[in-house]
Amino acid sequence: MDYPVTSFHFRVEFTGIDDLTDNDVRFQEVSGLGSEIGTEEVKEGGENRFTHKLPLPASYPNLVLKRGLMPRTGLVKWCRDAIENFDFKPVTLKVSLLNEEHQPIMSWNFVRAFPVKWEVSNLDATKNEVMVDTIELAYQYHTQIS
Repeated sequence: MDYPVTSFHFRVEFTGIDDLTDNDVRFQEVSGLGSEIGTEEVKEGGENRFTHKLPLPASYPNLVLKRGLMPRTGLVKWCRDAIENFDFKPVTLKVSLLNEEHQPIMSWNFVRAFPVKWEVSNLDATKNEVMVDTIELAYQYHTQIS
């Protein structure tokens, strides 16, 4: 039976970060899965009815990962080394959408990813919420692998 897939069952895997724990791959949200082709307009001499639109290389939004705050993990250390010490170690990561048997339905590889932003949610004594850790990654490109 064909049916639309759900978006709540997924896995994130990192390759190249030391000291990762099981908590480093558990996220509540992944956003930024996409790509876009820009265009460049070129005017042709003597042609006043239109301009030519030519494709530019693909561009990719930053990948944003959100999870409950885990302050002392290999992933946080990797982010802090990049942001605080300007010590960048790009990695490959894979995001997989899973079926009910925990098998990948679709996967994306993100090549040479590195952190560009790390933040935690606001401290607010009037709310009873889990503190959220947000990690934003830039990367060269991504490919869909299944």
